[in-house]
Amino acid sequence: MTRFQKIRQHLSQHQYYWLVTGVAGFIGSNLLEGLLKLNQKIIGLDNFSTGYQHNLDQVRESVEPELWRNFKFVQGDIRNLDECRAVCRNVDFILHQAALGSVPRSIDDPILTNENNVSGFLNMLVAARDAKVKRFVYAASSSTYGDHPDLPKVESVIGNPLSPYAVTKYVNELYADVFARCYAMESIGLRYFNVFGPRQDPHGAYAAVIPLWVFALIKDKPLYINGDGETSRDFCYVDNVVQANLLAALTTDEAAINQVYNVALNERTSLNQLYTMMHALLIGKFPHLKSHQPQYVDFREGDVRHSQADISKAHNLLGFEPVYAIQEGLEAAMQWYVDNLTERTDIK
Repeated sequence: MTRFQKIRQHLSQHQYYWLVTGVAGFIGSNLLEGLLKLNQKIIGLDNFSTGYQHNLDQVRESVEPELWRNFKFVQGDIRNLDECRAVCRNVDFILHQAALGSVPRSIDDPILTNENNVSGFLNMLVAARDAKVKRFVYAASSSTYGDHPDLPKVESVIGNPLSPYAVTKYVNELYADVFARCYAMESIGLRYFNVFGPRQDPHGAYAAVIPLWVFALIKDKPLYINGDGETSRDFCYVDNVVQANLLAALTTDEAAINQVYNVALNERTSLNQLYTMMHALLIGKFPHLKSHQPQYVDFREGDVRHSQADISKAHNLLGFEPVYAIQEGLEAAMQWYVDNLTERTDIK
């Protein structure tokens, strides 16, 4: 039995109180669904700046009514300390996902990014400390590696940040470490690498590449690849991220606590390879794709050329074993994308 299977078995027998911030977002709503299906009690916090009510509605449709009653939603903002304190009361574990993502958005508006990702993060740490929460698990980022050229990325070696977003996510790690030293607070940071899956929306200027491309392919719209297409990423299906969060929250290994971990596959997929894989999965349903070709544009400011994670630390200390490689993840996600994006008219 894997460590994750043991965690799931434990949760089936014990009910805890969880707080998921950013619960109406892509990753937050997937965490909510996973916890509800394990009969856990969840408080969810979101201000709907990047999350959506329809994400929560889809979770409600995916679980039994008696499980949905274990969820309480609070519309609030992590930039408000009083609201953070209110939702932290009587909570056992916090899965902190609320943040303002996107490298380009942070370059466009560094102040707003800092308010959410640094001030909001600090508010949550203070509220969690004062509420004596058992453990604080937070979304860190692969952007922290910055311009360091070595591959695969190892947690202990980082470079200079390449965007305001990267700065804010590194500051999160520094604050979590200081709170461990000053207040004996338990936390674990998870450096996500290019997460994708159901409920990741292509809407807006800062959409992630996979849902953006799926929509372009379905609608036969221009699909833009930055640079020459040989830029590569370590794409990680969201169910692997749910696994990492639960392992981090419930590990009893003292050596595993107050650490930062890569959450990915230790694989590199170029943008050209990604396009080919997605095109192949969709062409059977959309004949117009026989003639579809991507368009190449300039490299994107603030982007690193290649990204790949060493996940041995997460494997050894947390028991992290990704179930979905990129092909399996794309296959699992594609039906959701098709079902939810084909009829969308609000995305241009």
